[in-house]
Amino acid sequence: MSDRSFWNADAGAHRVRYAEIFEAETRAIDGRFRALAAVREDESVLDVGCGTGVSTRDLAPYAGKVVGIDVSAVMLEHARKLSSELPNVRYEQGDAQTHPFPEAAFDLVVSRFGVMFFADPVAAFTNLARALRPGGRLAILVWQDRDHNEWSTAPHEALAPGEELPPPPSAFSFADPGPVTEILTGAGFGEPRFTEVRAPVYFGPDPATAEGFLLGLQGPKEALAASEDRRGALARLRSTLAGHATENGVLFDSRTWIVRAIRA
Repeated sequence: MSDRSFWNADAGAHRVRYAEIFEAETRAIDGRFRALAAVREDESVLDVGCGTGVSTRDLAPYAGKVVGIDVSAVMLEHARKLSSELPNVRYEQGDAQTHPFPEAAFDLVVSRFGVMFFADPVAAFTNLARALRPGGRLAILVWQDRDHNEWSTAPHEALAPGEELPPPPSAFSFADPGPVTEILTGAGFGEPRFTEVRAPVYFGPDPATAEGFLLGLQGPKEALAASEDRRGALARLRSTLAGHATENGVLFDSRTWIVRAIRA
C-alpha cells in the first residue's frame, strides 16, 4: 500500500514477515477480481507486481500457466517457496515497464495493486500490451481516492490528529478513471471498463498484530517518527485498531476499481 520505495530490502522483509496478512488483506475483493478477469484453463496469464505470489497462486487452478513478475527478490523467494507444488506457476524478477517479455505470449495480464508505481505508465502498459496476443485482456485492481479508503486515513488521523494528510502516495495514482483511460488507450488498449468494489480490508487477527503490521508501512512509520508525543500517538492508534476489531479480525473500509480492457 505504500509508494515505490516500499520495494527496498527492509520493506520486502516486512512484507515477507507479515505475508499472511498481506495475502489475506483484500480477500473480500479477490474473488470478485478473479471472476471479472475470467481466466480460462487454456490461457497463459501474466501477473504484474505479484509480490509474494498470492494472486499468482490464486489464479493457478484456473489457468494453463501463470507467470508472476516483481522487482523484489526477497518477495519472489518467498513466492517460489509457497508455489513449489504448482507446476504451472513460475516467477521472474524484473520491472514490467521495461522487461523484455516475449511478444504476444499471454492471453491475460492481471495485476492486484501492482501497476500504480510505474515511472512512465504509458510506456509500461505499451510494453504489457506488446506481451498480449491480439485481443488479449487486461484486468487490474487499483485503489480509489484516499478519502474513500479508511485503511489509509484512519491510522494517519490517529497518529497525527488535526494534521493535514501528506500528498497521496503513488498507491492512489490510478484513482481517477479519466487519466487511467488516457493511459490505457494511449498504450494500445480499447476503452476500459471500471467496476467499483467496496469491501473491508484485513489488517490482522487482533489489534496487537495489526499494530506491528501497520507500523512497518511507510506512511504510518513516518507519521509516528514525526510525532512529538510518541506515547500519545501509539495510544490513539491502539484505540483506533481496537475500535475496528471484529470476530473476523481488524477491518477497515476500502473502495477499489477493477479495470478491464482489451488490447486493440
